Amino acid sequence: MSYKSLLSAVLLPFILAGCVTLPRDQVKFDQLSDCPKLTADKLVAVQNELGPMSETHTLACAVDFLRSSKDPTLRRSALGSRLCLNLAERETNQDRREKLAGEGVAFAGTAVASGGDSDGAVHYYLAANLGLAVREHLTLAMDNMKRLEGEMIKALALSPDIDDGGPLRLLGTLYIKAPEWPNGIGDRDKGLSLLQQAVKKFPNHPLNHLFYAEAILAIDDGGSAERAKAEFVLGEQLLAKGNWGYSKPSWEKEFDDLRDAIGVESVTSSHPSMANTHK
Repeated sequence: MSYKSLLSAVLLPFILAGCVTLPRDQVKFDQLSDCPKLTADKLVAVQNELGPMSETHTLACAVDFLRSSKDPTLRRSALGSRLCLNLAERETNQDRREKLAGEGVAFAGTAVASGGDSDGAVHYYLAANLGLAVREHLTLAMDNMKRLEGEMIKALALSPDIDDGGPLRLLGTLYIKAPEWPNGIGDRDKGLSLLQQAVKKFPNHPLNHLFYAEAILAIDDGGSAERAKAEFVLGEQLLAKGNWGYSKPSWEKEFDDLRDAIGVESVTSSHPSMANTHK
């Protein structure tokens, strides 16, 4: 799952202030007449196959079905929230991206209310979508800071391994980027510790190394630039060699956004991109 979109998405820097709320309008998908015939049982059976490797149209068809489904198994699951996040991370239009993330928050809220509160994935994808929905809006982000922290803490307690250490990655980044007391929940020592754990427990995920490198820079005492650079290079090598599906273009952008600060050239002269297939 992605992230300047998500994860950076977890949320700062914020660049737009204003009195705003989470978007409630749904994105209108094209070509839904081409969707395969879905039932709740069919979707439950294939739900683990839907993700970063899936075509955008396939995910859109599933989300459209979930919008009207009353199936209790689907309503209490993290599926709708997870699929919205996957679609939002691919979306280049900010308005559509925020609407998809907002819908992901709503799906997760329904899951909690329907008996899914003990599912760490529900809390994880709620937090990930929430971070993505508010990241460009300072006031909204600050208003949701405690909620973000609470959902990530629940996800970490219930499902620490999901998304290759996603709860460690997101919560650690939140503590690094958020304002410190008394203005916020930021805690750089705690954030760095969580990101160290993510790298040690899940060393094959590129974003664990990227976020750890960024955290090292954020608390640089003057002697850690080389360590940050090493983490950055390792993460980018993992990204270049691995098959990360439709997540890869947005992750490449996150590495590029930190490149100048790290002082590292790209591991490839040009990034292979799947952007043209995002229809």
